[in-house]
Amino acid sequence: MLNFEEELKKFKPSLEIQDAEDIIYNRDLDDMSDVLVKLLKEAKEEADIAKRTK
Repeated sequence: MLNFEEELKKFKPSLEIQDAEDIIYNRDLDDMSDVLVKLLKEAKEEADIAKRTK
């Protein structure tokens, strides 16, 4: 039978996982609200340009 306490004492996290966590957490990613705000801003600018060229 496994002794979970002993197994937990032996556990060492993978260095690759820690490197991946650092990369993921340190990236400045846009969330959906940022994307939507950007798209709406671009659409408004395009609409304003289209109005001026008429």
